[in-house]
Amino acid sequence: MAENSKIILTGDRPTGKLHVGHYVGSLKRRVELQNSGEFEKIFIMIADAQALTDNADHPAKVRENIMEVALDYLSVGIDPAKSTIFIQSHIAELTELTFYYMNLVTVSRLQRNPTVKAEIQMRNFETSIPVGFFTYPISQAADITAFKATTVPVGEDQAPMLEQTREIVHKFNSVYGETLVEPQILLPENEACLRLPGTDGKAKMSKSLGNCIYLSESEEDVRKKVMSMFTDPDHIRVQDPGKLEGNTVFTYLDAFGNDEHFAEYLPEYANLDELKEHYKRGGLGDVKVKKFLNSVLQEELSPIRARRAEYEKNLDQVYEILRSGSETAKETAAKTLEEVKHAMKIDYFQEPTFLAEQKEKFII
Repeated sequence: MAENSKIILTGDRPTGKLHVGHYVGSLKRRVELQNSGEFEKIFIMIADAQALTDNADHPAKVRENIMEVALDYLSVGIDPAKSTIFIQSHIAELTELTFYYMNLVTVSRLQRNPTVKAEIQMRNFETSIPVGFFTYPISQAADITAFKATTVPVGEDQAPMLEQTREIVHKFNSVYGETLVEPQILLPENEACLRLPGTDGKAKMSKSLGNCIYLSESEEDVRKKVMSMFTDPDHIRVQDPGKLEGNTVFTYLDAFGNDEHFAEYLPEYANLDELKEHYKRGGLGDVKVKKFLNSVLQEELSPIRARRAEYEKNLDQVYEILRSGSETAKETAAKTLEEVKHAMKIDYFQEPTFLAEQKEKFII
């Protein structure tokens, strides 16, 4: 690997199909980065082992979503010729790295991780936290460092996890010598994409809350969800002034809309600012805005649906992409593990001086 190589590691838990929050938060950016030519390698992980940390009693849920997530990746434009898609549990080296890194992190530090705290609360794990789930920031550090990732594109909610990785890298390199690469976070550039709310107005779009628009949904299902979206509850009549704050429809337009969409679907407005001003002063109904948002989303999702339909006809090809990608990822992680064990001086059978040292010690 070249000294200044730029490498990406990112991924998703296969606990369900991916939704438009995943798309604007990371998937769309991944495709742009993949096609930019700036990165020597891109690794995209289906994090099934991590998904099992809070689904250990439901392995079928994880298993059945492996192919769903792979199809979502391919349908949005992830190109297996440019990006390595792999399955986390196939890479045993990640587990071994996690075990070594555990010695570099205290329990109190894990307890202070804001993302871990929030996830524990959301899953009602306060009184009985699975150890695997509690330590998954360490597992993420293994995932990132195994591929020597320099760049990790994630949403803002994952920033504490990446900071924990950086701490582990710094600690390892301080104790054992410069071995691991310290990654940088890459957040979405569009602020509205940092965390897209659910269709019901709740702050988080979540599969468990049932407030998602999935990438694979039909045109009609998307339309129904858009038309039932949460807006301004006080905007009862068309002539009433409307509020933008907390208005899900306008948040989605911030994330997906552009001036070209107005020229195509709503030419009486030049841009989103004009639409917002009209809504705020009154005289613009929610239905009209929702119909416009539906047109915008359908334009974005239509080619994704079409690509997915083609891949669904050839699951053998998708299976081979996953198998081949996992083998490539395993080879890469194995090299990093060798370097880690050498730095820790536990590569006894690969390091020829070990036996010589022992013989010298036992010579009388």
